[in-house]
Amino acid sequence: MLTERERDEALADLPGWTYDAGRNGIAKRFEFADFGAAFAFMTRVALEAEKADHHPDWSNVWNRVDILLSTHSAGGVTAKDIALAGRIEALLR
Repeated sequence: MLTERERDEALADLPGWTYDAGRNGIAKRFEFADFGAAFAFMTRVALEAEKADHHPDWSNVWNRVDILLSTHSAGGVTAKDIALAGRIEALLR
């Protein structure tokens, strides 16, 4: 598990990602033009998550996708969460 300092330093390089203390993970909301765009994004994230063998907690409502990353087996945020968040951000470029 990352220390608070390590986590905060990593989040500084991930725009819009924040620490959710209540769920002990990092979170971000993504908004798209419509449901199709949101679902396409979720499909791309699912493929990256499967490659990393690290899966998000997420939800989708129409054009919005909310993602929370936490390594449950470690009890909080790890390098795996930061790496997957970075891959997710790369999908938007």
